[in-house]
Amino acid sequence: MTGVPLSPLVGPVGEVVVGAEPVVVATGDRPTARVRVENTSEWPVVITSHFHFFEANRRLRFDRAAAFGLHLDLPAGSSARFDPGETREVELVGYAGARALHGFNGLTNAVLGTGEELERQRAAAVARARAAGFLDVPTDDTPTDDTDR
Repeated sequence: MTGVPLSPLVGPVGEVVVGAEPVVVATGDRPTARVRVENTSEWPVVITSHFHFFEANRRLRFDRAAAFGLHLDLPAGSSARFDPGETREVELVGYAGARALHGFNGLTNAVLGTGEELERQRAAAVARARAAGFLDVPTDDTPTDDTDR
């Protein structure tokens, strides 16, 4: 294979080639939320940018219903670290595209609906999270089981 290029790309490996058009980072048409998060664990917890925040580590205490269908509003590939005992607020943004949430901690495993379907999915996922021992800070209108609080 002498004389055959290994790649049609020109330049160093990993080089970023910027296109002529500006990159649109966020269009503002997705749901957002700001949630207060407390790490009750003895260990640091790191959550990556596109992890379904609702399903994040069970020892993080926050309003899980508010975080349903959202991920950290950070650039792709980055993450947020929560040190033991730390409490702080984070910005979340809704998934775009097909909005298929499968895997993570197995609390959702669905393509997110809209309207009443989304609310049904949210309620079912919150019930599964609480049954599995995920800490939560429910809103006033959410039924609670005070274990783990």
